Amino acid sequence: MAEPAAGKPLRGVFVTGTDTGVGKSVVAAAICAALADHGERVAAFKPAVTGLDEDPGEWGHDHELLASVANAGQSAQDVAPNRFGPAVSPHLAAELAGEAIDSTTIVSAAIAAAGSTDALVVEGVGGILVPLSPTYAVRDFATDLGLPVVIAAHPGLGTINHTLLTIESTRAAGLCIAAVVMTPWPDDPQPIERSNRDTVAKLGEVDVQALPVTSRSRLGDAGAGLPVEAWIQFD
Repeated sequence: MAEPAAGKPLRGVFVTGTDTGVGKSVVAAAICAALADHGERVAAFKPAVTGLDEDPGEWGHDHELLASVANAGQSAQDVAPNRFGPAVSPHLAAELAGEAIDSTTIVSAAIAAAGSTDALVVEGVGGILVPLSPTYAVRDFATDLGLPVVIAAHPGLGTINHTLLTIESTRAAGLCIAAVVMTPWPDDPQPIERSNRDTVAKLGEVDVQALPVTSRSRLGDAGAGLPVEAWIQFD
């Protein structure tokens, strides 16, 4: 497990997803907001952001959303050191920009972001096997940090296969999975959504939580329903 400069083990969670657009940023932001509301000092980190040329929608760009809810005094640029315009995989975005995402640099930057905070919330890019460089994937980054992994997944049709594959790939690297979080969880879930949650929990042998439909102003309330402090294991 990586350690910050002070020598204590890095504490926090690593949020990945079953795919792009499944709610990773909302889950990560809800965790940050819940921790901040509970009085913890929390930092956020994302190794790369792509798609800055696109309309950010109601949530804003990922690094801006995370910076708005973490309370360690970070700017959006602090949260994501690598930022690219095209909505493509980070390794391609870096290549198109004539740059490269260096594994040592982003690991060091994540550890530095943790600083003297109580927790670090790291959000990956896309799914667990997305390449950050031609030889270094999101899973490698998660392994280097050694944080428990939270998997964001959608609750509807198709999620069983995607989620179980992500669980299998994450565990194959020796990573600990804290939970799967299905989002946005509807106020009145249908039989398929209830079944998907139960099936993933049973077949994946994993805790499956639900994050309800929420808004930027209610992220802390939504995150308060997640067992975040158990995941992070505060002293």
